[in-house]
Amino acid sequence: MDLVTIIVIAVGLAIDAFAVSIVSGSAYRQLHVKHVLRMALFFGGFQAVMPLIGFMAGLSVKQYIESYDHWIAFGLLSAVGGKMIYESFKIKSIEEKFDPSNLFVLLVLSIATSIDALAIGITLSFITNSIITAVIIIGLVTFVLSYLGVCIGKKFGHFFENKIEAVGGLVLIGLGIKILIEHLLS
Repeated sequence: MDLVTIIVIAVGLAIDAFAVSIVSGSAYRQLHVKHVLRMALFFGGFQAVMPLIGFMAGLSVKQYIESYDHWIAFGLLSAVGGKMIYESFKIKSIEEKFDPSNLFVLLVLSIATSIDALAIGITLSFITNSIITAVIIIGLVTFVLSYLGVCIGKKFGHFFENKIEAVGGLVLIGLGIKILIEHLLS
């Protein structure tokens, strides 16, 4: 597999993480480098590990994962998105706001945005004998785009004040629907 193909796959896989990073960046009141790095490391790490797991699983589990991975991604993204929409309409203190730096929330978002990478890993097991280069590039591209996404979200998210959470929730639900429709129509 050539480098251009790997980069295209990496960017395609990182787009969801980038979108979620923008939404998450807007939720921070005080954004510190540790928050940005943590989110980028989680997203980049999960995007790198999932294809590796998929690659190792190979043909033996393809039929099981392929039949419901889109439902898992849809469910996770919809649940987090719905919570964000609900939270945006509640009167609350700063401490009660959606916190993308929360380990549980970050874990759910990382899994939800990397489910497709698991399927890509399975696919890669059919076309290449080595996945190391692909895993490194996928992880790095996702890390960089996630880092940029959080920074973009922080800078432009204040234009919308508290209602950015509702927009972010709709974006997450939209990503879930996109994943579901793509898989159901393919």
